[in-house]
Amino acid sequence: MAADAASRGIPIEIVPRPAASSLEEAAGLLGVAPATIVKSLVVKRHDGTFLFALIPGDRQISWAKLRAAVGVNKLQLPSQELALEATGYERGTITPFGSTTAWPVFADSRMTGRIAMGAGEHGYSAWVDAGDLIRGFDATVADVSD
Repeated sequence: MAADAASRGIPIEIVPRPAASSLEEAAGLLGVAPATIVKSLVVKRHDGTFLFALIPGDRQISWAKLRAAVGVNKLQLPSQELALEATGYERGTITPFGSTTAWPVFADSRMTGRIAMGAGEHGYSAWVDAGDLIRGFDATVADVSD
């Protein structure tokens, strides 16, 4: 993960984080608002390819908005096993950094500032500037959440 970030010119900080049973609890433990924690969701297209949807923690993915941004009629969350196969990461640790395949990234337009996200391993968070992440992945920025 760190090597992928460095190759993209994206400064990241990987830090240990306490275990939490919810995103809200994790935000409290980190002393940040839930929106600061960004969920990295791997999404399956109808043709069997994938994409990453990055959604602020205080929001939910909007399937209609994401489908419109991607330009497709059907998207779905894959099974836990398929998500692991597509990214190399278990749910709860998924990140576009170091994914086994460099899938396209769609970032919600509300994702700004310094954010925390999955670091590819349980017990760690990656801190990164949202603008650096968007530039480094040439992410599509759109309103994809409710």
